[in-house]
Amino acid sequence: MAELAEQDKGYGHNRFAVAPMIDWTDRHCRTLHRQFTRHALLYTEMIVADAAIHGNRDRLLGFSSDEHPVALQLGGSNPVKLAEAARVGEAFGYREINLNVGCPSDRVQSGTFGACLMKTPALVADCVAAMKQSVSIPVTVKCRIGVDDQDVEPALDDLAGGVFAVGADALWVHARKAWLKGLSPKENRDIPPLDYDRVYRLKRQNPSQFIGINGGIQTLDEALHHLNHVDGVMLGRAAYNNPMILLDVDAAIYGDAPQAASIDTIIDYMCAYADNHIRQGGRVSHVARHMVGMFHGAAGARRWRQILSTEANKPDADSNVIRRAYEAVQTGMADQAA
Repeated sequence: MAELAEQDKGYGHNRFAVAPMIDWTDRHCRTLHRQFTRHALLYTEMIVADAAIHGNRDRLLGFSSDEHPVALQLGGSNPVKLAEAARVGEAFGYREINLNVGCPSDRVQSGTFGACLMKTPALVADCVAAMKQSVSIPVTVKCRIGVDDQDVEPALDDLAGGVFAVGADALWVHARKAWLKGLSPKENRDIPPLDYDRVYRLKRQNPSQFIGINGGIQTLDEALHHLNHVDGVMLGRAAYNNPMILLDVDAAIYGDAPQAASIDTIIDYMCAYADNHIRQGGRVSHVARHMVGMFHGAAGARRWRQILSTEANKPDADSNVIRRAYEAVQTGMADQAA
């Protein structure tokens, strides 16, 4: 019943999200993040439509209902395939299907999707229309403000106008251009200058549409500032590298009671989760790698990182690695307080 009540609030409830990040936001990462916040919208890594249709669906798309609310991000440019992949995602239980129009990697460009779709807004609209017709859950888009030498005014307006005209439920905008040639994906996350005002203008032009902002946002105070201008805020690397920031999301963003779980409880939960993953044939490193940033800036954090980054990779490692690392943090904090 609680899940249904949350769904009934409509897309406007998604005021805060953790961005989809390739190689990072897998099911283990999302399980960790959900321990810090009940309300934040979490995203999968980008899954290519062909993989969702023809690949190992349980491995690629499987997740626990405890991770909700969770959205599936798809990559592709074929409306028919995206519609089928969206149906697969809805059947798996995802709350939202998101189309990637922002990733600038060479691998994505070779498949004619991701950020290069900013150049073909009509095709993006066709893709969204096909997905909207195939599922009953929200269909959204995540894009850049433009690519290469595009003028960001008409580029973003054309993209937004097209997807909203066919019923897109939200547009999440990374407030940077993407340079498809000459910059690596990592450089594309830092070098093109941020232009938050461009996203604010888009929102003023589309007051009845949900527009969220992404890119370079480091703190919840910054997120709250953006929420004076747009409907939603999405954090990526800041949330991944310092997941403790998510502890205050429910109170600061949603005006709800903060997540009640103590750090001790979160550690216990993730240890039990890691051991269960090992019993199913996984390794503790699959879980522990997402926890490395947990004690960012705290006494003992360096030892925490060292233990998780080295001992967790041993073939026989189990959750005791996480517990030993946590004991090092506790010791460091006690020494600092003494």
